[in-house]
Amino acid sequence: MMDTQESELSYKETIRYARHIILREIGGPGQQKLKAARILVIGAGGLCAPVLSYLAAAGIGTIGIVDNDIVSLSNLQRQIIHDTQNIGIAKTDSAEQAIERINPHVKVEKYMLRLSESNAENILNFYDIIVDGSDNFTTRYLLADMAEKLKKPLVSGAIGRFNGSITVLKPYENDNPSYRDIFPVSPPEGAIPTCTEAGVVAALPGVIGSLQAMEIIKLITGIGDPLIGRILFYDGLSAHFKVIHYKKHR
Repeated sequence: MMDTQESELSYKETIRYARHIILREIGGPGQQKLKAARILVIGAGGLCAPVLSYLAAAGIGTIGIVDNDIVSLSNLQRQIIHDTQNIGIAKTDSAEQAIERINPHVKVEKYMLRLSESNAENILNFYDIIVDGSDNFTTRYLLADMAEKLKKPLVSGAIGRFNGSITVLKPYENDNPSYRDIFPVSPPEGAIPTCTEAGVVAALPGVIGSLQAMEIIKLITGIGDPLIGRILFYDGLSAHFKVIHYKKHR
């Protein structure tokens, strides 16, 4: 976290975040916590487009973005942080440009690489909360294991076709369950089709990504009841939400 002096709000920031500040649950101290926070977002695609947009708008002080891909035409149906003129450039650069337009007070730290066992610890260690918007199980398990090791909260989301899910993981405290308590082993490669193979409706990442941003704001400010030990499922076709509790395996 930044020190108190660095998290003080300027006059313009006070105006920008006025609708937060008048919320008694957040107020000025909560907004300062948001400004002091360092959040690492894994992926700059469908799920993380709304995550990045709302975190920037909310006044997160520093956002790290990990993504090794470039913007392509087929991304634009759902990855709303990118636009047509940025086709062919790095998604980290495109996302940084969008964040600058949304809120120039936010600092962006870019990692145009694929997260791996050799670099994950060094990157995650410098952030307060980790956001999983990845599209493969190798990265999801790596993130879950590394975040647990480093004692970092992990806000994990997943989408496919018309369905999505989200949970918050803090297995290092209060005997909370881990990602492997929900999914003990990774499914065989190819068993679950990717969005590229199965498709995904345009608005779905907006639903789940916005929920992820909400959970992050709750964790930073210490308000509400985060989705720890609970996984929220959303069925877009039936407009149905369902929450399932899960526990640590003994």
